[in-house]
Amino acid sequence: MSRRAVLWVAFVIVHVGVAALGFLLPNEPMGDVYRVYEPWSRAWLAGLDIQPVLSAGFPAGAALVGITESWVYPQLAIVPMLIAWLFSWLAGYEVGWAILVTLCDALAFALLVGRGRSTGRWVAAWFWLAFIAVLGPVGMYRLDGVTVPLAIAGSLWLVGRPWVGSALLAVAMWIKVWPAALIAAALVAVRRRLAVLGAAVAVSAAVVVWVLAMGGASHLFGFVLDQTDRGLQLEAPVSTVYVWQAVARIPGSQIYYEQDLLTFQVTGPLVDTVIAIMTPLLVLAVAAVAGVGVYKARGGASFAGLYPNLALALVLALIVFNKVGSPQYMTWIAAPIVVGLAIDRRRWWPPAILALVIAGFTLGVYPLAYFSLLLAWPFPATLLTIRNVLVVVLFVWVVVRLCRVPTHPRVRAPRHADALA
Repeated sequence: MSRRAVLWVAFVIVHVGVAALGFLLPNEPMGDVYRVYEPWSRAWLAGLDIQPVLSAGFPAGAALVGITESWVYPQLAIVPMLIAWLFSWLAGYEVGWAILVTLCDALAFALLVGRGRSTGRWVAAWFWLAFIAVLGPVGMYRLDGVTVPLAIAGSLWLVGRPWVGSALLAVAMWIKVWPAALIAAALVAVRRRLAVLGAAVAVSAAVVVWVLAMGGASHLFGFVLDQTDRGLQLEAPVSTVYVWQAVARIPGSQIYYEQDLLTFQVTGPLVDTVIAIMTPLLVLAVAAVAGVGVYKARGGASFAGLYPNLALALVLALIVFNKVGSPQYMTWIAAPIVVGLAIDRRRWWPPAILALVIAGFTLGVYPLAYFSLLLAWPFPATLLTIRNVLVVVLFVWVVVRLCRVPTHPRVRAPRHADALA
């Protein structure tokens, strides 16, 4: 059996296993799919007056999230939620969602593996499968499970087909905001910047026109306002101090459920001040990392040396300095590491291993020990703290690596035209 065939067998085993774990593990890691994705998309179908769903209890003219009311996600997020219905007839909406994510992963995986001749791509493919398996069902049963394969495919196409690559990244960005970091990295590292910018603008313009035509002008950027108004989510790195204050039963410190946002948050002394400074701090961190990337690009840094490092640094900045820290955010780091391994596997295996460790601790926190964490028990708080510390370590590592990217290397960089599609 060829190594490409072995990869595909492993792909099937991993995805079937992770999909099943969504139903078997505690604390319902697939809960978002049937609690929010299914009702939102069902209401959309009813609001569009599609008859098969009207009998499900949603009246015609139901609210369209992102159009008739503000939403925490960009407007294209509804698209995969609607597509999942095409597969729901097999065994329900949750299984339909798992099939959709698996198909998205399969397309990106096929692009990554190619003919199976590149050792870098082979290593990158094994890393991605390992990461999916170790992170568990939270990576599949969330919107991020759709955006990650789009991000990987878009990144792999940035050199040979920058229009296509940027368009895929822009579509992913309008599903979940984080791929904007990859677009920013591409605008810095790719020589054909106008192609990258043009494709991203074209996709964004098409989305805006669609939203306006649907009558959603007043809610076009509602997802931005919803994020800036949020409190400190339980799993965010900045929340670690408040988690331990809750563990210590310090008066005024607690973990509580935010009904409007359907998430758990923390509170405690000076929490309003921390909330107020986190968004400006996030902007400054992203700007600083991007500034280093621009400096390196102007100095002549190659795409192979600059893009994966800059992309990972920007993605990690969005995680480390974010007051929101859902466990599925860890899926984001897979995309730039996959690209890094495909280009230069020898330099990228240390962060790849650290990423797998981070994924393992994330699985330990959610869903395995999540109920105990909500009760502010010390053991799950320790798991979460270690995970957050490792994320910060990875961020520091990649920023240092970014600063060391050679601007005029004497030794020829890896042939990224051969490493990427």
